[in-house]
Amino acid sequence: MAHPLVEKMLRARESKVEVEGKTFTIRRPTDADAASMGGAAPLEAIRRHVVGWTLQEHEVIPGGGADPVPFDAAVFGEWVADQPALWEPLGMAILDAYKQHVDRRSEAAKN
Repeated sequence: MAHPLVEKMLRARESKVEVEGKTFTIRRPTDADAASMGGAAPLEAIRRHVVGWTLQEHEVIPGGGADPVPFDAAVFGEWVADQPALWEPLGMAILDAYKQHVDRRSEAAKN
């Protein structure tokens, strides 16, 4: 279990985004993450920075039920690999979250 302050820092970088009628929790990349993403495949960035969802089993597997599926990074990674319609909007949401962070920091530095 991570230090409570680390948990707070991680949650502070999270936001919700709706894509294709589904709600995902994304975590804004850190500056170090952004620096190392230059050659990373977009799907890998999505797998790293989507940290939650509100999906039911039937949305994840054919014939599944209506029960909510707790988020699991491995399950998400496998599922999203077959969801190309989500790649661009999720990737853009992650990128936008980082850009907003940079803009806020620039504005704060000006004041």
